Amino acid sequence: MAASELDIDVHGITKKFGDRVVVNNIAMRVRHGEIYGFLGPNGSGKTTFLRMLCGLLKPDAGAGRCLGLDFRRQSAEIKKQVGYMTQRFSFYEDLTIEENLDFIARIYGVHDRKRAVRKSLERLGMSERRRQLAGTLSGGWKQRLALSASLIHDPRLLLLDEPTAGVDPKARRDFWDEIHRLAGEGLTVLITTHYMDEAERCHRLAYIAYGNLLASGSGPEVVKAAGLTTFEITGPHLYAFEQKLRGRPGIEQVVAFGSTLHVSGRDAEKLRAGINSFLTGEYHCEPVPSRLEDVFISLMETAKDNFSSQALRPPLSCRSQ
Repeated sequence: MAASELDIDVHGITKKFGDRVVVNNIAMRVRHGEIYGFLGPNGSGKTTFLRMLCGLLKPDAGAGRCLGLDFRRQSAEIKKQVGYMTQRFSFYEDLTIEENLDFIARIYGVHDRKRAVRKSLERLGMSERRRQLAGTLSGGWKQRLALSASLIHDPRLLLLDEPTAGVDPKARRDFWDEIHRLAGEGLTVLITTHYMDEAERCHRLAYIAYGNLLASGSGPEVVKAAGLTTFEITGPHLYAFEQKLRGRPGIEQVVAFGSTLHVSGRDAEKLRAGINSFLTGEYHCEPVPSRLEDVFISLMETAKDNFSSQALRPPLSCRSQ
């Protein structure tokens, strides 16, 4: 991958708070115009990494470039070219949508603020609501305002920190349609999310747990590298059957999906033997493709909490990273 194709190319990124390593030797390469998903459990270091990337937090170690600039020495220049949408709604609730956008445009020193605000309102269909107080907006409209504000200075890189938390499915779909439109126009997007359907809409992914990179690549590459075998079981009294399977040799996870169970493990022979030891004629068992959710649950369950240990299994390697 040529350096000219990359908007993010960093390595060795590390951050400690006291004795606790919250981001541990992370490397990331994101292409221009790519939607890159950044996944992991709460407390895994995702937000800390984003803040270091855009210059809001100083790393303890690491090097690399963001938007062609040294991300440590030229952080002030990087900030001007990055839009950052935080987890929480952080605008003035007693100002209107239009007034909030004008305020953000002032902060960025946007030329011709009135035109920029008007364009921003039109882009996400907020013109008719421009005089509505931000505090009266629903979750979906607050999300639109936050996205508009992060785009008002025409950034080259958009950092989105769990932007769809707390909004309804229609608002989430509309949001992702807009993100893909922006990426199609050349905007690079790095987004953190807990939703597997959103992860599947990203071009590539990275998964971290407790500060450590565990997997990276496209969705299919991550699933393949995990080496999981998954069986789907149907039949009566699945809860009782689930309890019998848990902890058996070869069975790493048992997850209920509606009226079925997904049973997964990395050793296919031990997995099948563990299932067959309880399988009777009233149950049906067949192999199914492992899903991203199966992989990420497996990764989460094998990770070590960095309050107790930094020892983790090695990351899944995918050739595109």
